[in-house]
Amino acid sequence: MSDTVNSEIRFNIELDENRVPEKLTWSAKDGGVEAEEAKAIMLSIWDSKVKETMRIDLWTKDMPVDEMKIFFHQTLVAMADTFKRATDDEKMSDTMKDFCDYFAEKLELAK
Repeated sequence: MSDTVNSEIRFNIELDENRVPEKLTWSAKDGGVEAEEAKAIMLSIWDSKVKETMRIDLWTKDMPVDEMKIFFHQTLVAMADTFKRATDDEKMSDTMKDFCDYFAEKLELAK
């Protein structure tokens, strides 16, 4: 019988009186992260029973719009890379990266 190891990633969200996030922190002890502050979180979880993605998208009310645009761009690029690793579909991954370039160009994001 093999030994299993558990690892935990924890998010803490402080909300204002209207339940709008004011402060986000995350911890991952195995990664050496303890109560690190963040301005935004995008989390996708696959529910294989219903073949549907559940999402948690949170950002603090003081998240600057220009940083949100960069956050989205970097997330899209990471998704293209992950898609390539997960499916070995280089053609579609390249197509996704072409869109990422277009996205960055239209938002005038510096590389």
